[in-house]
Amino acid sequence: MSHLSPALYATLADVVPDLHVHCADPWCLIGSAAALLLGAEVGAADVDVLTSRADAETLMNVWSSRHEPAFTPPDGHRFRSHFARFRFPGAPVEVMGALELHTEGRWQLVVPGKLMLAGVNGLAVPVPCLDDQIRLLESFGREKDLRRVAALRALNAPAFALPVVSSH
Repeated sequence: MSHLSPALYATLADVVPDLHVHCADPWCLIGSAAALLLGAEVGAADVDVLTSRADAETLMNVWSSRHEPAFTPPDGHRFRSHFARFRFPGAPVEVMGALELHTEGRWQLVVPGKLMLAGVNGLAVPVPCLDDQIRLLESFGREKDLRRVAALRALNAPAFALPVVSSH
């Protein structure tokens, strides 16, 4: 697995227990932090949390003292959600409740697909499986997402190839 920076580790140590306690619906990390937890060689400047709308509202109440109200997410024409950004030691956390992507002329709910648990020092962190992370990032289509796709695909590539020799 790629090395977690101390900043990202500190953020996950603060955030993940709260997510397990306060989210009634399934949640997961997406984006760069999720790719990093699967072992991709990427940097993670923030933690993106995909939740239900109701759980996003709950987190907005629980973390109200950490809220960054002046922050406006980029790409608002492509993404919409019940969104809030929070300050945590280490890295900001962006909560996206009921995230939708505008594609093919309409808004479509972002579905994470099959989840798996990544372990971070005893914490169980749900992230989309490798194939679903690639699918999500490709659907987002931004340059940074496509770089993450390449890093995730590299996880499937063999480290070296052995020639196949036939005895016939």
